[in-house]
Order: sequence, then C-alpha cells, then structure tokens
Amino acid sequence: MKRFASYYKPYKGLFILDFSCAVFVALLELAFPVAMNRVIDDLLPTSNWRWISIACIILLFVFILSTFMNYVVTYFGHRLGVGIETDLRRDLFAKLQRQSFSFFDNNKTGHLVSGLTNDLMDIGEVAHHGPEDLFIAMMTIVGSFAIMFNINWQLALILAVAIPIIIFVSLIYSKKMSKAFHTMYEKIAGYNARIENNIGGIRIVQSFTKEEHEINLFKGTNAGFRIAKLVAYKIMAWSSSINFALMKIILLLVLGCGSWFVINDQMTYGEFVAFVMLSNVFIAPIKHINQILELLPKGYAGFRRYLEVLDMEPSIKDKEDAIEIAHVRGDIAFENVSFDYEEDQSVLENISFRVRAGETLALVGPSGGGKTTLCSLIPRFYDITEGKITIDGMDVRDLTLQSLRGQIGIVQQDIYLFDGTIRDNIMYGDFEASEEVLWNAIRSAQLEELIESLPEGLETTIGERGVKLSGGQKQRISIARMFLKDPAILILDEATSALDTKTERAIQAALDELSKDRTTIIIAHRLSTIRNADKIIVVKDGQIQEEGSHEALVAGEGDYYQLLQTQMV
Repeated sequence: MKRFASYYKPYKGLFILDFSCAVFVALLELAFPVAMNRVIDDLLPTSNWRWISIACIILLFVFILSTFMNYVVTYFGHRLGVGIETDLRRDLFAKLQRQSFSFFDNNKTGHLVSGLTNDLMDIGEVAHHGPEDLFIAMMTIVGSFAIMFNINWQLALILAVAIPIIIFVSLIYSKKMSKAFHTMYEKIAGYNARIENNIGGIRIVQSFTKEEHEINLFKGTNAGFRIAKLVAYKIMAWSSSINFALMKIILLLVLGCGSWFVINDQMTYGEFVAFVMLSNVFIAPIKHINQILELLPKGYAGFRRYLEVLDMEPSIKDKEDAIEIAHVRGDIAFENVSFDYEEDQSVLENISFRVRAGETLALVGPSGGGKTTLCSLIPRFYDITEGKITIDGMDVRDLTLQSLRGQIGIVQQDIYLFDGTIRDNIMYGDFEASEEVLWNAIRSAQLEELIESLPEGLETTIGERGVKLSGGQKQRISIARMFLKDPAILILDEATSALDTKTERAIQAALDELSKDRTTIIIAHRLSTIRNADKIIVVKDGQIQEEGSHEALVAGEGDYYQLLQTQMV
C-alpha cells in the first residue's frame, strides 16, 4: 500500500484539488434533502411564493456550483489516474530495458505487453477512484445517517440494521472476484502472446499453409480467455444483483416504516421527504463501494503482477564499484570459461583463448555448438558460470554494462530494424552523429546507391522489422549503423550466410571495411569468408576442438578440414 501511495506524491496538488471538490460535492448532496425539509415544513405552509422562489433560485445556483465541481472531480480525477498510470508504465518499461536476456528467454512477449497496457489501465482507475471514492462514500454514509438519526432515530436504526448484511455480502464476493480477475489477467496475457506470436510469424504461417492450425490454436486460447471473463463477470453479476435487491428492500422499509411514523404524527411530511431523499443519498455510496470493491480486485491483481516484474532484479547488473571505460584497445581473453543456461544444461566447457587487439578471430563448427553463446558472454548478455573473460586485462564483470557494451558492436544474420525511416535506423548507432559522419557511414556500407534511388531517400519508411527491404538492404543498414557506433570490438554472427552470392560479395566488402583496425570475431558458416582470419577456432559440443590459422588447420586434417571438404563437395 505504501508503494502504491508513493505514486501520488508528484500529483499532490491535483489530488488535493480533486479531493476537496469531491468533499464539497458530497456536502451539497447532504444539504439538499435538509433544504427540501425546510421548504416543505416551513415555507409551504406560509404560501409565501416569494420566499419559495428565492429558495428555488438559491438551490439552482447550488446545483450549478455542484455541476462545476462534478466536472472538476471527473476530469482532474481521471487526469490524476492517467498521470499515475503513465508513471507506472514508465517505471515498468525502464525496468524491462535493464533486464537481462535470460528474463526475456523465460517470459512471453504478450505477457509483458499485457502488463504495460491492460494491467496498468485498471491500476490507473483504482488510483483515481480508490481512495477518493472510498473516503467520500464513508463521509456521505456517516453524514446522511447522522442527519437521518437527528430526524427520526428509530427509522435510522432500522435502516442501519441492513448495512452489515450488505458489507458482509460485498466482502465475500470481493475475495472471489480478486481470484477470478487474477486468472482473467493471466488469460489476457496468454491471449496477447498468441496474437503477437502469430502476427510476428505470419509469413511462415502462410508459406506453410498453416492458417487453419493457427486458427485452431487461437480458438483454444480465445475460449480460455472467454471462460475466465465469464466466470469473473458471473461473480460480479451475483454480487451486483444481491446488493441491488438488498438496497431496494431498504427503500421499501423506509417507505413503509416512514409512512407509519407520518400517520402516527411522529414525522412531518417534510421530514419524511427529506428522510427518503437521504436514504437514497445513504444507499448511493454503498453502490459506489460495491463498484470500488469490484474495481479493487482488478487493480490489485494488476498491481501485484506489476510488482512481480518491478521487483525482479536483473540477473546481470553493475557491481557497486564497477569501472566506467571510455575506450579499449580490444585485447580479449577467455580463461577456463564454462557456461550453463540451466544448472544441469552445460553449453560451454573450459573455453580458453586470446584475441589480440586488431586481430580477427573466426569461430566455426556445427550448428548448436555454442559459438553464438560464446560471443554473447563478451558483452555480458549472459554471465559465465566459471572462469574469467577479460578485455585489455580487465574482467568484464568489473566494468559498467553501459560502457562495456558501448565498446562492442554486433552484426547478426537476423537483422532487427525498427518501424521508422532509414535515417532513424542508421542513426540508432549514434544519435549525435553529424550529417557528414552519417553519409560517410552510408558510403562505407555501400548504401549510397540505394538511398539515392529512393524518392524520399533517408526519410523512406521501411515498415515493421524492415519488411519493405530485401535481406541485403537490411544488412547494409545494419552495417551503416555499426559504422556510426564505431566500436573497438566487432562481432559478426553469420552476417552473410542468408544472402545470395552477389549480395554476399558486396556485403563482405562492406564488412571488411568495417573490420579494419578493430578486434573482430566472426561466426562463420561459409568457410570461404574467413580464410584470412588471424586465428580460427573450431567449436563443437561446447568445447574448443582445434585452433590455428587456415593453413595450419587444413594441414592438420581435423574437424576444420572435414568441414572445408564438406563445403567443397
């Protein structure tokens, strides 16, 4: 509760304004039945139309003021809720940016998207309606009961007897709704994950003609979501219906008992009318409390899921005394490095090698051997289980993640481009780059001809994940982006393996230019691209099988030689 309340601090002024106006509206709500009592009992018997007219005009101005206050409460109250919701979303998104790769390996995208959208919208509603509505409801209940007790204490006590019953029923159903809505939010997350997974892979779905299979999978997810919602709304319907019936019974009690008191001269007509009106004022907040009790389980379930992510510490983070580095030469050493994704799932075992600054190292071997994982350990996307990795003699775990990763550039086979323009995607390498530096990067990546052929040039939109571009064009953009970043260490993860021969040659030329004067690690499938590497390491089953120059490994006729022979057939 304290953590939730902390989000109100930046909006203290807005909260006070909203809360004050809500209290004022509630007081006017209580004042109107009292005014009606006075008009009926004091003014009507005098038949003085002038005073009655004045009273009506005063009440009209009160209504106008109340209307304005209601606007303030509705608009600024929701503005408060939206502000808190925005801050919650900001904190959650920032937390996601700091999570390590293992977090995203173990969490579905749809679940995370759901947390940033649906959950936080309900939390925002609770932020607005929760404390304010609960306080106003209690104030109105106590205030209206006090006035009714003053008018006729016997009738007020009859009314009060029903309240514990309503509260008891509400609490029972609130607990049930909390559980039901928690289940519903889990189903929403699964539903979002299914849609995100399908749309992201729609080209695969259609190319394999698996539309019906996907539809059937979605039917199951959709049906589960539907059932979870129906269960939640069924509980809500029972709660609402029972409370509705109880409230109508209360009104009937007031009408019946109140009429008896009037007939027996224990109440005036004005008091009776005022009491009936006050009983409505008394019951309305109870309805409101029920609505809040329906809303709270949603908000509570959402906030609980929110805190689960927010409180999850990244598995990889800076040490307290981590070193900030401005530049490195690029001397890399692995010393008896082992790595496991899971405790019983060994991926790399006792890996040791060194790459001197400016050298090119090629990693080759069968798929699944651990080459990409090995490279992921250098920028600390994952942390090693045993051993040590150093850059210029410094353990990578002693460096700040920001400065470490700033020295490393990665060009992958599967290029990720953001939905935006070509300029946006290239500038991702360095947002501060000048136009001259940008165009130098474009020329170095052999991208100039493409950009000049496009009507909108650099401002051409490329679609989601660069869907409007060919594989070679996307690869050139990623290389231009890397030229802008200008890292000391370069990792090329099968950067040309998915391209045709002609495009591969052009991309390879750009990569050769990019690799100049940098420590470069190449994960290669086509061995023809790494013949000139200073050192080649064959990685198989998570271990180094052999290492050396191209000539030495060919002469040794080991694993590298066998791979080379296979590609020459």
